[in-house]
Amino acid sequence: MLSVENVSKEWKEFRLRNISFEVEGGDYFIILGPSGAGKTLLLEVIAGIFTPDEGRILMEGVDITDFPPEKRGLAYIPQNYALFPHLTVFDNIAYGLKLRKVPGEEIKRRVKELAEILGISHLLHRKPKTLSGGEAQRVAIGRALILNPKLLLLDEPFANLDVQSRSKLIQEMKRWRKELKITALHVTHSFEEAVSLGDRIGVMLNGSLIQVGSIKEVFGKPKNEKVAQFLGFENIIEGEASGRVLKANGVLIELPRETRGRVRVGIRPEDIVISKEALKSSARNEFKAEIKAIEDLGALVRLTLKIGNLELRAFITRSSLVELGIEEGKDVYVSFKATAVHVF
Repeated sequence: MLSVENVSKEWKEFRLRNISFEVEGGDYFIILGPSGAGKTLLLEVIAGIFTPDEGRILMEGVDITDFPPEKRGLAYIPQNYALFPHLTVFDNIAYGLKLRKVPGEEIKRRVKELAEILGISHLLHRKPKTLSGGEAQRVAIGRALILNPKLLLLDEPFANLDVQSRSKLIQEMKRWRKELKITALHVTHSFEEAVSLGDRIGVMLNGSLIQVGSIKEVFGKPKNEKVAQFLGFENIIEGEASGRVLKANGVLIELPRETRGRVRVGIRPEDIVISKEALKSSARNEFKAEIKAIEDLGALVRLTLKIGNLELRAFITRSSLVELGIEEGKDVYVSFKATAVHVF
């Protein structure tokens, strides 16, 4: 459906570098990246707000690079929702239909049907300033979907919501996309949104689209060390590999596959198991470690562990911290499966 081909753009401090990807009909495609990566600029180029310096954009095989926004068959929902403050919710949603001179009775029918699906029927008489963040987001989605766009562009759609509202809307979006047959390109820095909603994902760093694939592919097999670090591989270890064994700072780590020479590997903190005694499990990597630091992250606790001259970081829950009697300077057992080790 959407093809972005070798698109580059510089604007203020942001830049896009040779971006290429495709969104198929029915896809929910996530562009995931940190703030400043150029995600919003990419959406604005696709939406027609900016023209790329290089490259082109196609919709269903038609080159729309120079089309004005209203001729592209897309609907763009900016991060601030951009609702018309002087119009009611009904009139905000109906705005595009009125511009197209759709008959009044049909407008009423379509707005009411969509409002019912989005759970905002009771808000149709209200003005945007009286709405909560979650309600305003539903109205913005309704205003976009009422025109039956070929593709919905969403810019950090849940970023301004509290945790409870965000989680609820993510779940509702999963239902709406099926019920309304939405094809979407959604940019975010949230792993929760990516994992919950995405069929496919593209990781964007410093204006470049580094890796594209399924959620399982990208999170399970990051293309390089930069992607791995962004996706939460806090333990990046360099050593000498011989067969299925890596020697790093005097510690021998079993690898998931044969490799040789100087390599770097990544291990997620959540893949490391902490125990007071040696475990009888399928984990092929088990070591005694000293607890060097304890960092409270709220729901989780990050441990810095020292195995000989090698440092690792692991996550445990607050309750596990208490149950295991973990304190700085104490020894624990650390274990992780060979399959948890990603070789770059």
